[in-house]
Amino acid sequence: MSNPGRDWEDGTPERLYVITGGRSGPVSPVPLDLVTLIIAKTGPRPGMQPEHAAIMRMCRSPLSVAEISAYLALPVSVVTVLLGDLITAGHVLSRPPVAPAKLPDLALIEAVIDGLRKL
Repeated sequence: MSNPGRDWEDGTPERLYVITGGRSGPVSPVPLDLVTLIIAKTGPRPGMQPEHAAIMRMCRSPLSVAEISAYLALPVSVVTVLLGDLITAGHVLSRPPVAPAKLPDLALIEAVIDGLRKL
C-alpha cells in the first residue's frame, strides 16, 4: 500500500532498488571497503544517473567510500554498487588507503632501550 505523504527521495527501499537497478553488490573488479579512496578521472557526463554524477563531482579530490555514503545520505551497500559501475566504466579510480607504518621488531626496540639505559 502506497503512502501519499511519503517522499520518493527519502531513501525508501523502492528508491534504493531503482538507484542500483536491483543489484545488491558491486560488479567492480576491485574490492571496496569503507576506507577505499575514490578519485574521479573527469567531471560528470551528460545523461549520467544523478547519483553517479554527484559522485563524480564530489570526488574531484579523494574521498573514502564512507565519506561518499555520508554525503549522499545513501547506505554503503548502495554506494558500492554505484562505485562499481563508475570503476567498470573507467570514470573513477580507486586505491586502498595509505597503509599504516609497520612497527619495528620488538627485539630491536628493546635493544635500543637497553642501549639508551647504558648511556
